Amino acid sequence: MELFLDCLPCMLKQVLEAARMATEDTQLQAQIMERSIEILKEYRQYKNAPDLARVIHHYIKETTNVTDPYKKRKEIDLAMAENCYPLLKESLSKQEDKMYWALKIAAVGNNIDAAIYNSINMEQCVHQELAKEFAICDLDLLNKKLKTAKSILILGDNTGETIFDKVLIEQLTSYEIVYAVRSNPIINDVTLEDAYNSGLMKVSYVISSGCDAPGTILEYCSEEFIRIYQKADIIISKGQGNFETLSESGNNIFFLLKVKCPMIARRLDVELNQYVLKYKGTR
Repeated sequence: MELFLDCLPCMLKQVLEAARMATEDTQLQAQIMERSIEILKEYRQYKNAPDLARVIHHYIKETTNVTDPYKKRKEIDLAMAENCYPLLKESLSKQEDKMYWALKIAAVGNNIDAAIYNSINMEQCVHQELAKEFAICDLDLLNKKLKTAKSILILGDNTGETIFDKVLIEQLTSYEIVYAVRSNPIINDVTLEDAYNSGLMKVSYVISSGCDAPGTILEYCSEEFIRIYQKADIIISKGQGNFETLSESGNNIFFLLKVKCPMIARRLDVELNQYVLKYKGTR
């Protein structure tokens, strides 16, 4: 998915947030903003927004010597999500269509996005968001593919939503599940350390994609990841960043996300803040 002009002011706002998380030095914050503006001027050379964000956040980390500016934020998000886990499991237990609701729970976890929202009341959010239906729901196709599938690759997104993803994985115990995370900290996206802290390694085989962008840019991914990606019977891609990087180059993917960006809403032909489970590939 191409990089839109609308992405630039949004990204600059995110840069300021990250800079303030990384350092209290206002002169250093100003330097980061000024350099980021220079990078943004060259936006045409980047494939998509995650590709551009990757470069800018590298600069923030190098300049401040802080490898994970969002570390404390991720710890808070993960703690809030863990507190919601019993609520999620209880909610799922009351539903007849377990797969639909497990997917919905995983999609609701996509609300924990430091690139979009500054703070949310997690429990209140869960109740409100679970009541919303999918605007696009290719569940019938997913169920059809699950009948013959053996392996499922899940492309993770944000750290806090791993707890919500765990609920989905626990409904897929008869499959070989691989969960892919970012190779290094980038915004609040999940890394191997974050996956370990969330307990994902107890329910799936967790690997690094080899990519440290807030998305899955295949040319930056490791050989191990590409091998698994190409052989997976089903791929479930979480969040907007993965959609932005794979919506045109990827295949055999179920995109599962909450639409939080007007440009993505336009691309998917849905309203802002709606949920999507959309398949791309050969049916």
